[in-house]
Amino acid sequence: MPTDAIRAALVRRLRVSSGISDEDVREIEALPIAVRQYRAETPVVRDGARATECCLIAEGFCARSKTIASGRRQILSIHIPGEIPDLMSLFLHVMDHDLTTLTPSTLGFISHETLQKLHRRRPAVAEMFWRDTLIDSAMFREWIVNVGQRPAPSRLAHVMIELRERLRVIGAVDGNSFEMPLTQEQIGEALGITAVHANRVIKLLRQDGIVDLHRGRVTVLDERKFLELADFDGRYLHQSPTL
Repeated sequence: MPTDAIRAALVRRLRVSSGISDEDVREIEALPIAVRQYRAETPVVRDGARATECCLIAEGFCARSKTIASGRRQILSIHIPGEIPDLMSLFLHVMDHDLTTLTPSTLGFISHETLQKLHRRRPAVAEMFWRDTLIDSAMFREWIVNVGQRPAPSRLAHVMIELRERLRVIGAVDGNSFEMPLTQEQIGEALGITAVHANRVIKLLRQDGIVDLHRGRVTVLDERKFLELADFDGRYLHQSPTL
């Protein structure tokens, strides 16, 4: 994959969320990027590692997670093309969670030194990336509420709608369907339930004519019911420079 294509999703997303200028686009397009291919369920950066570069997702899906002593994993967030899920490693020198691919992925790596020089040279870009980390925090808050307070069917619907709205920004939604390539076990890890429970919830949403999840793709069957079940308010995604 050409490196200019790798930057395209990032630029498209920043245009929506931060209103990036053409001059800053040119600066980002000039960044040196090392491209690497990863298989599914492969660690990108491990908990406890000292990262020296940040990862820009070009193709595929990644997840941040924590694993407790018993071996059980909690998925903390799902990440899509155009996102830099480990941007915090610029300033937090030791990773406190894992970043792992969910699917076969193409990732672009930018050295910390390069990004730090860009931030000093282009304060507007530094502000955009700072805003990106704040949006990340807003999403974490919503995930805490989702896992802690909503029943399992609403949890799943909420995660699905959030993913759809983020994919829409990069042009990755096709009518009433979009990609969500998680296994039942991974869905359970994201929702804080077992894989068996996740399977029952998926079947329930299909039987109720709300959504169908089949082979990693979500098809919305009833938009009104979908929104009502999820109790979704997308302000926390801040998909406008005015939010």
